[in-house]
Order: sequence, then C-alpha cells, then structure tokens
Amino acid sequence: MGWKNLYQRARKLLTSPILQDSFHLLTITLLSLLLPLSFLLVARLSCVNYILTITSNPSQPSPSFLLSFYFYTNPAVLYVLVSAASIATLVHGLTGKIAFVNESPDVVYRPRLYIAWIVLYILQVSVGLGIEGSIVSGIDGAGFGAERSLLSRVIFFLGLHEIMLLWFRTVVKPVVDDTIFGAVREERWIHRAAMALSIGTFWWWKLRDEVESLVVVAEAKKELSMDIEIADFLSWWLYYLTVTIGMVRVVKALIWLGIVLLCRRVRRNNDETSEEDQDKV
Repeated sequence: MGWKNLYQRARKLLTSPILQDSFHLLTITLLSLLLPLSFLLVARLSCVNYILTITSNPSQPSPSFLLSFYFYTNPAVLYVLVSAASIATLVHGLTGKIAFVNESPDVVYRPRLYIAWIVLYILQVSVGLGIEGSIVSGIDGAGFGAERSLLSRVIFFLGLHEIMLLWFRTVVKPVVDDTIFGAVREERWIHRAAMALSIGTFWWWKLRDEVESLVVVAEAKKELSMDIEIADFLSWWLYYLTVTIGMVRVVKALIWLGIVLLCRRVRRNNDETSEEDQDKV
C-alpha cells in the first residue's frame, strides 16, 4: 500500500504543470544553444585548418583522434545546416515569409515535424562530436587575430540572436512541445527572455572571443598569399551573413522608431490644430 501511494505521488509530481513547464523551458533553452555552439565549432575548425596549414611545429596543439576524424571527414553537414538557418533568417527578416512548424496533432503524417526532429538530431550529434574533440585537443580560438570593433561585435550578436530565434521557433520548440505536451503551444515572453539571457551569457563567456576566427582566418591566408579553401570562404561568408542579418534588424528598428516618432508628431499637430479651431469658435 505504501509503495502504491509513493508511486501515485511521484506520478502526480511528474505530471504537475509547474514541473512540466520548468522542464520544457530548460530543454528548449539548452537545445536552442546548439546554434551558437555551431558557430563556435565552425570557428574552431577554421583555427584547426589554419594551424595545420601554416605550421608543423610540434609545440602546436595537435588535434585529437575525435577532432581529426571529424575534421578530415569534411563536416559539410554542419556548414549546410548553419548556412540554411542563416539564409532562412535573412529571408524572414526581409520578407517575413518563413512559415513555422504548425501542424495539427490529429494528423498522422506530419512531415515538417519529422524534418525538424531529423535536423535537431543531426546538429546535436555533429556539434557534440566537434566540441568534445576541440576540448580534448585544447583548441581555442580566443585572441586569434585582431579584434573587431565594438559596433561590429554588437551587430554580429544581434544577427546571431535572430538566427537563434528562428532556430528556436522552427525546429526546437515544435519538437519539444510535441514531445512533452503532444502539440505545439503558443510562444510566451519567458521563452524569448530565456533565449536572450542564454545567448548573452554564452556570448560573454566564450563566443565573443572565438567567433572572429570565422573571418580572420580567410583574411590572414589572403595576406600570406595562401590558397583560400572552401571551408575558409564559407566561414568568412557566414560571419558577414550574420552581420547583414544584424544590420537588417537595426534598420528595421530605426524605421519602426521613425514611424512611431512621426505618428506622435502628426498626432500632436492634429491636437494643436483642433485646439486652435475650438478657440476660434
């Protein structure tokens, strides 16, 4: 009898809305960080490529077996997924025509949800193997090359935040919602706050010091008259694509601010005109 009561209490606790919502928020936040981690991994792969190209000095950290296997098997899937997410974010920022996964749970065949599951799984395995290999090898892109200006860093951060939001809305949240609740739920303010807090913390802790390797490696090879490989070009292209997304967000915010100020000015002028007409009457 005691075991039965204990089982019922544990089941009631596990199915409580507070615990489900907390687990839901934590899972969404961690899986959404896969996208910033992908940028970190691409930056570290650029460092590995540069080190292996310019020197064979034994004092340089040699890649571990895991990272060497991952590096030499050409991690094209990682570049394709990150590029696809970045391009989709830019298109959505310019046109707003990227549809999110919103399929009825009553339908047996839900292809968009299945695709989201596959993409999430592939990126999780890819990032897990690459980051683990870079940690074992001691690869760190911090201080690699000249630092960018503060404005450039801020715009890149804004662009990366936009990409992370689209990744969260199109892939992570639909999968987690379907797993925990059986249906896609409405996005709440706490989700956006968790996204901003998590990426801000990760940016300050690690990413801001290493992500510039994406662009520095290609520029360094160009200065040394070395061959720029496809991976170097893709890394350079991803950096400036993210900056472009950040600039689009800044421009849209300025346009919105200008419209608000213009509307207030027109309203104030109309109020003054109506007051003058009343005084004349």
